Amino acid sequence: MKTLFLSGHGVNLRVENARLMIRDGCEYERREPAEYELRPKGDDYDSIVIYGHSGNISLEALKWLSKQNVQLTILNWDGQLLNTVLIPEIKKGATRFNQYKAFDGNGRVDIAKKFIDAKIASSVTVLDWLTQRYPELKERRRASFEELNCYKDDLAGATTISQILGIEGMVARNYWLILAEIFDKKWKFEGRLIGKTGRPMGATDPINALFNYGYSILESQCWRAINAYGLDPYIGFVHQMATGKYPLVYDLQEPFRWLIDVAIIDALEKGIFTKQDFIRTDNYVIRLSSAGTKKLLEAVNVQLTNRVQFRGNSWEWGYVIIQKAGEFVHYISESKPDFDFSSPAPTLTRDDTPELRDRVLAISYYNWMKAGYSKGSLHYLKKNAKSEKPFRVYGKMKEKLDAYFQ
Repeated sequence: MKTLFLSGHGVNLRVENARLMIRDGCEYERREPAEYELRPKGDDYDSIVIYGHSGNISLEALKWLSKQNVQLTILNWDGQLLNTVLIPEIKKGATRFNQYKAFDGNGRVDIAKKFIDAKIASSVTVLDWLTQRYPELKERRRASFEELNCYKDDLAGATTISQILGIEGMVARNYWLILAEIFDKKWKFEGRLIGKTGRPMGATDPINALFNYGYSILESQCWRAINAYGLDPYIGFVHQMATGKYPLVYDLQEPFRWLIDVAIIDALEKGIFTKQDFIRTDNYVIRLSSAGTKKLLEAVNVQLTNRVQFRGNSWEWGYVIIQKAGEFVHYISESKPDFDFSSPAPTLTRDDTPELRDRVLAISYYNWMKAGYSKGSLHYLKKNAKSEKPFRVYGKMKEKLDAYFQ
């Protein structure tokens, strides 16, 4: 999945000679915006995200995007999904009829469990990934880990949507209490429950702003998947129906929120974001600058384009979302006897564990060179091990370390 990010004043999309002509917006630090030319049936981009203040999109450009299956996402100033131009919808009445039957019948609770079971499983995977680097988390938040384990085991016995929501809420509460421990205190993150409403929108700290923007990008991906199979976004199985809400879109986000979580955590660990990437508005709400939004989009795109083995092939995670929506359609049409959102499961590993760092720092240059390896390669590895930033050990260097420690 390739995403083009546009921002600033005067963003322009039009069609000339069957090609989509794009001009980025003007900003203080960018007086001469870039221009792009997308050809029909090309593979330049399959998604465009606009976080702009003004501009024009011609009707012909909207038609071009739809015909070429290029999704257009427009973000509001606070990171909310303002609008999205989707790929053409499959108009298949039987799909929605089956969806309504599943919602009204006894299967709603079972389907709701499938969404939340996958969310809980992926949340546990993220926490396991974190404790590889921060083993002290298990001691500092022992009560949260124990409570999370109790609640995740309760899901199987839930018999109502209310019970499922209660379990999901308690798991999420403990999940965020644990995550809060790893964020630099300078960001002033105190959790995802904010103010009188208890809702995270209208972020008052940079961390919540990042997650709001990130989840909006995920929301647009889920819209794409739901639309691709002709499902009704207004009928969900976990989230309740309400005016102006899209319950099925929110349902489909749940199993894949970990993609956003990992993208943001990884970016923060690498020190990608600075205070200049965030702007506090007159009503004391935090929004991202154009530069900050671009950094976030790039981090999220890395996760969406990571590959996983699925159905005997290597798939990007962004396309897995679409494939799982298709499997869900087969399940509610009773052409597939069972189904879950937990497969494929995320595989999260890291090399920058405290144990590895200590072992690398303990290697003597003499013994390393005696083993036949260069001094320069160890110097670079020791530099990474001394740093607080995350790092990976790839290919031949990983083989060298494995052989050295044997």
